[in-house]
Amino acid sequence: MKKTFSLEEINTIAKEILATPNLKKVITFHAQMGAGKTTLIKELAKELGVIGTSSSPTFALVNEYETQTNEVVYHFDLYRIKDELEAYDMGIDEYFYSDNWCFIEWPEKIPHLIPLDHASIQIQVLPNGKRELVLKND
Repeated sequence: MKKTFSLEEINTIAKEILATPNLKKVITFHAQMGAGKTTLIKELAKELGVIGTSSSPTFALVNEYETQTNEVVYHFDLYRIKDELEAYDMGIDEYFYSDNWCFIEWPEKIPHLIPLDHASIQIQVLPNGKRELVLKND
């Protein structure tokens, strides 16, 4: 899936992502700082029925949310992680193989720990301020 959108349309984009047939529950997000990764993840969480507000787990590395249907959503922000060993020591692989939603910002920090069977979202900021999103769910 490839879409161009403005941040005002992020709710529609989140719905389209979640409507992807057989969407994998582990999704990596690739984009420069300020491109809207966290904003999109918040909208995905909202569309999944997360109770309350979600925020970036920059300092905690992972935030856990529960949906109205008792599903669990994990939001990882690995920007401050030092190395893969630190992630492994926190038990990151248990999260990834829990069959819960896992939204991962800065996955390039732990390339060897990301499950092979995952989806990825690439966001690029365009000169006009819109975003181009590419979802790979192979």
